[in-house]
Amino acid sequence: MSNKEVRLGVIGLGNMGTSHIANIEAGKIKGVKLVAICDIVPSKMDRYGDKYKKFTDSAEMLRSGDIDAVMIETPHYSHTTIGIDALTLGIHTLVEKPISVHKADCERLIAAHKDPKVVFSAMFNQRSDPHFIKVREIIKSGQLGELTRINWIITNWFRTQAYYDGGGWRATWKGEGGGVLLNQCPHQLDLLQWMFGMPSSVRAYCDIGRFHNIEVEDNVTAYLKYPNGATGVFITTTGEAPGTNRLEVCGEYGKIVVEDGKITWTRNEIGQAEFLKTCKGSFDTPPVWHIDIPANGNGGQHVALLQNFIDAILYGTKLIAPAEEGINSVELANSMLYSSFTDSTVQLPLDPVAYEKHLMKLIAESTFEKKTVENASPAADMSSSFSRV
Repeated sequence: MSNKEVRLGVIGLGNMGTSHIANIEAGKIKGVKLVAICDIVPSKMDRYGDKYKKFTDSAEMLRSGDIDAVMIETPHYSHTTIGIDALTLGIHTLVEKPISVHKADCERLIAAHKDPKVVFSAMFNQRSDPHFIKVREIIKSGQLGELTRINWIITNWFRTQAYYDGGGWRATWKGEGGGVLLNQCPHQLDLLQWMFGMPSSVRAYCDIGRFHNIEVEDNVTAYLKYPNGATGVFITTTGEAPGTNRLEVCGEYGKIVVEDGKITWTRNEIGQAEFLKTCKGSFDTPPVWHIDIPANGNGGQHVALLQNFIDAILYGTKLIAPAEEGINSVELANSMLYSSFTDSTVQLPLDPVAYEKHLMKLIAESTFEKKTVENASPAADMSSSFSRV
């Protein structure tokens, strides 16, 4: 690696892998040279001709000496196995979301990152969105005061049955490890903990295949309790149209709403706790200011996160999304599923051994079969063949 250029390999040429390659080929990322690609299906690499060195085995690519850094864009379980392999070899690693399927695998992956000189990042591109950056700044600055309630309705993930039938690894315990929580919502779960911290307990209701012929959850309502007594509700599904994406945050100094590309803050002039204790009127409410907070566009998204990864390697730039933080969104997803399956409130931190045992039981007992469209990717295999994805 020169001081100005990182030799990059991409493992997994599905939708995201090819999208990242397109961004690199369009010159949107500076300081990077794509030199190698890898997929267990050789035909997926045909479109690139002889531009890059081709591998069908990730282990071979990682040991080739051709790359300084790797992007892992494979089915979920192999994020762990390939990631451990790359980090152990001292290769800078950018892993797609979620960083692993369950908390125990997250811990294994994170434990493999022993060298602080090796950059380890996660593709949480929503952290580049100015709306969420601004809300986080307000929360962290204390301007909203102590939080009392968080509600996020994120139901604009509508997916047809054809979507699920189009990939053999999707929406199965063995292939994906979950449904809407593990595929669509890792970004929102990451933002939830990034902005507000982790809850102390979770009580969730997850419907298995309510709207689709799948064996995993496609409809979720979760109740969260935070250490300071604040509560939260997280609602998501892939079966609702038209959907909603509305984040509502209440604190001592009012309510912030993020919806339809806008941030609005109805700000209490007097803190609600102070007002309710000191006001002499029975039905009065604190006077408010109505504030529209400017935040335009969606930020740099995937391009910004990949550029940040490269800059961290070349110049020591601070990571937007350190991969170690990815365990939090996985723990939230696992806790919601575990709460629903055990019909109980789950106290955090989640017991990773208990959840892994439960997931392995689901996989072992699965009798689910589904028809897939011609040429769909085969169902993921939890064996060592994952290193070949």
